[in-house]
Amino acid sequence: MFKLLCKPVAIVVGIVGGLLSGLIFKRIWKIVGRGTDAPAPMDSERGWGEILLAAGLHSVIYALVKTAVARGAAEWTRKKTGIWPDGTLQQPDRSPDHRQVKAAARTASPKR
Repeated sequence: MFKLLCKPVAIVVGIVGGLLSGLIFKRIWKIVGRGTDAPAPMDSERGWGEILLAAGLHSVIYALVKTAVARGAAEWTRKKTGIWPDGTLQQPDRSPDHRQVKAAARTASPKR
């Protein structure tokens, strides 16, 4: 059931990540491309190097932004619900705050 609820959120997060990466790419290309718009793959006025550079840069930016946005949404979900979006419960040894969990366990256990 939880995975079913996460699906629409994942779709929205993916769309936001894609839009954000497009905006970042356009701003970076204005600097790299000396103020011109990014070339289209079939642009006859531009050379191979410029077209491939634009495609590679766009791919890298898209992958980084999409990953960062998806990971951020997953971390937020884990913090709010205690469940990772794939449905697994939060595991103390694998969560970012595992040191606090282990410290609490040490102080709560009786000394022998």
